Amino acid sequence: MHLPPGCAEETVGAELAGVRPALTGAYADALPGARAAVLTRLWRGLACEPLPWVDRRERGTGGLVLVLAGGSRLEGPLPDPYATAPYVHEVLLDGQPYRQAARLMAALAPLAPAAPGFAAELDGSTASLALSRAGQPAAQPPPASTWEWEQRVVDGHPYHPNCRSRPGFSVAEQLAYGPEHRPLVVLGLAAVRASECRVTGRWPQEWREGGRILLPVHPWQAEHVLKGTGVRPGFAAHPLMALRTLAPAAGGPHVKTALSARLTSSVRDISEYSVETAAAVSDFAQALAGRLDGRLHFTRTLGAAGTHGPDLAAVVREAPEAYADTAAGERVVPVGALAGTPYARSAPWRAELARLALGVGLRLLDLGVALEAHGQNLLVVLSAAGAPLRLVYRDLADIRISPLRLAGHGLPVPPLSGRLVEDDVRALRRKLFGSLVAGALGSTAGSADALAQDLARAAADLAPTADTEALLRGPLPTKALTLMRLSPGVPGDQWARLPNPLSAR
Repeated sequence: MHLPPGCAEETVGAELAGVRPALTGAYADALPGARAAVLTRLWRGLACEPLPWVDRRERGTGGLVLVLAGGSRLEGPLPDPYATAPYVHEVLLDGQPYRQAARLMAALAPLAPAAPGFAAELDGSTASLALSRAGQPAAQPPPASTWEWEQRVVDGHPYHPNCRSRPGFSVAEQLAYGPEHRPLVVLGLAAVRASECRVTGRWPQEWREGGRILLPVHPWQAEHVLKGTGVRPGFAAHPLMALRTLAPAAGGPHVKTALSARLTSSVRDISEYSVETAAAVSDFAQALAGRLDGRLHFTRTLGAAGTHGPDLAAVVREAPEAYADTAAGERVVPVGALAGTPYARSAPWRAELARLALGVGLRLLDLGVALEAHGQNLLVVLSAAGAPLRLVYRDLADIRISPLRLAGHGLPVPPLSGRLVEDDVRALRRKLFGSLVAGALGSTAGSADALAQDLARAAADLAPTADTEALLRGPLPTKALTLMRLSPGVPGDQWARLPNPLSAR
């Protein structure tokens, strides 16, 4: 199978001409940059991940050569696995130039059976990224709220080639629901008999009606999955970085909705397991926060509810602003929104963030909890002057809890089983290091050199534990995002090992 050149790019352009013709020129102008951004992310995966059909990698002064099974040669620039600015505009496969990630992946189909499907995703990611960039105003006022900060994130995941892949979303739906387009989304409410609904925590009274539970439903889900059945108009909300999690326009707790669509790597539904464990995990996290001297707060899960299936469920949790003194000028910003800002361009500021985040993350890991502390889940409370004061963590659905480590500190083990429970040291370190260091801090730094500076400045203040030693001396784990998309039959996460930037100093 060969992907038609520019398939999604042309389709999105044609749809855009029908629904928002004023953006067609900006979309065309954004395509070259979007191609380079997605190709850069793909090259990171090809250059750094354990792909079974890459026989060896040869590093030279002019770049990197991947010798592929069968003898083909793929050539590109020397990779910086922590870089966020696009630096790959062309790679050569047996001398043939490729400037579009989708066309390159389609050409690799003889080596990777899943390549055609991934190529289609890359095609859609490039087109959607260009659409996202085309919709940005020339000038924006400074963000006044956390949700405004979140909507400043235009390019999506900093390292995933599917950074803006939204299969199943039309152009009109991307403009209507994508946070970077700054829409106001009207969520629906689905009435479900209480006897048919699992509820944990305290479900809001305003979302109860006689013997029924009212579940907030994303409008995309209502139309495409639930087919509009039994969904009534609900309330307006601002979409956050996660798209399916929204901040009600009237204020109050945030709402995480089920969205049975694949964004980046995962189908974004809400499992029965997540509903069942939500209250217990939230209570456990609140008790554990007291061990961190006020440096970290967890947004409480107020309630979770769902039917017997992942397509109709919702989670209600505190807004991160609950942990900021707004009267003193404090504000809460997702770490993923900081890249490219004046904060991130300041090496001393980044070092303070790294010192705070690593200190908290390693302390929790030592106690027995590994956070999924990527730039979407991890937020920083800034002072009025912009200094990082403390952290806020949201969405506990993917943390890992070690009963063995908790017991070693005399801490109670929460009544949990299943995927949240993990005692394997390597798995615990992968969870934290891969999300926090290779993810949130790496993307904020924007390069291996800058990340090395940040880690070196923070290292002196870290507790000398075996986890700290592994972080500072060993290779850094990261999710093998490209390998995972090329291995659809392999469940769970797969991993790559990146060179530790401190080793080059």
